[in-house]
Amino acid sequence: MSFKTEAGRSVFLALALSAVAGAQQTASTASTSSTVADPGPRGGAAGAGTPLPGLSADQLAMFLDGQSRFQEVEDVMPNGLGPRFNSNSCSSCHAQPAVGGSSPRNNPQVAFANSKNQLPPFIQANGPVREARFIQTSGGAPDGGVHDLFVIAGRSDAPVNCNVTQENFSNTANISLRIPTSAFGLGLVEAVPDATLVANLAANSGVKSAMGISGTLNRSANDGTVTRFGWKAQNKSLTIFSGEAYNVEMGITNLVFPNERDDTANCSPAASPQDIFNLGSLGTAEFDDVAAFAAFMRFLAPPAPALPATGSAAASAAVGAGVFVTVGCALCHTVNLATGPSAFGAPLSNQTIHPFSDFALHKMGPGLADQISQGLAAGDQFRTAPLWGLGQRLFLLHDGRTSDLLKAIEAHSSPANGQFAASEANAVISAFNSLSDSLKQSLLNFLRSL
Repeated sequence: MSFKTEAGRSVFLALALSAVAGAQQTASTASTSSTVADPGPRGGAAGAGTPLPGLSADQLAMFLDGQSRFQEVEDVMPNGLGPRFNSNSCSSCHAQPAVGGSSPRNNPQVAFANSKNQLPPFIQANGPVREARFIQTSGGAPDGGVHDLFVIAGRSDAPVNCNVTQENFSNTANISLRIPTSAFGLGLVEAVPDATLVANLAANSGVKSAMGISGTLNRSANDGTVTRFGWKAQNKSLTIFSGEAYNVEMGITNLVFPNERDDTANCSPAASPQDIFNLGSLGTAEFDDVAAFAAFMRFLAPPAPALPATGSAAASAAVGAGVFVTVGCALCHTVNLATGPSAFGAPLSNQTIHPFSDFALHKMGPGLADQISQGLAAGDQFRTAPLWGLGQRLFLLHDGRTSDLLKAIEAHSSPANGQFAASEANAVISAFNSLSDSLKQSLLNFLRSL
């Protein structure tokens, strides 16, 4: 599934155009038989959560230190949790199938209910972990920011004179939900040059245009470089990604985001920034948590696929790999990308990776639109979700609305309405719907092997 040569691209274009001949750029009624079913998250070893091979002793020590801090449970004192928060540990959200992954099945957020905190209607014990963004302010202006679900009031470690109150999450029509993204392999993603992503997005332009696929890269408003982390590719680097999450999800101020998001009196007993480096004797120093989180993710290996070893299951998954290309999934879910030279050395330098993403924004139609703008991403645009590790992912799509892979595929298709354009995936889903049940099942089996 590598298209590095012109011959390879030509074969791909021919196969893809043949597969989608006659497909329209409007939503197609699903024609999937009841015999086609998502095989579900695979069991067995996690195949994830380990360090990149070839790390130096110092890099491995940084990875392990960051991994340990990633799992720490934060308190109001001395850590600075709150005044508002969504959870109290990185690993509480990023846990499936190993530390650094996506949402676990058992939602740790239910434990934060107390006399001052009611569980919002979209938070359930059987998952997924979620954050909430408000689409509009109470005055009707665009909002888009994260509104933390819980407050420290009512906790045993909260200051007795802290009277911060929980927000009202009953108006679910004004709420856009997000679930955690996986951190596996993100150092390799960070090491992909901007030019590589630009060239990849421009590749196969003929077939993309014929299928209604365009896409754009999100970019930093400050320096114009490509941003690539988060559901809308809104964050530039792992350090920014870590600092923002520490502040937004746990309310802990840090060297990247040094200001409290809530200034309710008497609710922030720890001085800001609450996460800083620690100076030791004789010029030694200990990294701050944000730097350690970023190091852990930077040196975290990508998830390993687990193709069935033999028999009909292996044959079906192998066929599915070809179907993935011929129906056009690979036009956005890019199979192969290459990192460039990295100051972190061989583990990140000049590596071929298989993220199954172009890290670009695509219009996904009104069915998936969340009406939240971030950077260049409009309310109907999302970054192509990387599919590596999909085989063990429990919750799908940006809001975790389904655990069924077949339903997630079908949700990619929706026609235009007055506010949003048609999904760029409509022709691909039309091609998928035209497949035989056997080929559909093979594609599902392949995806669950990733």
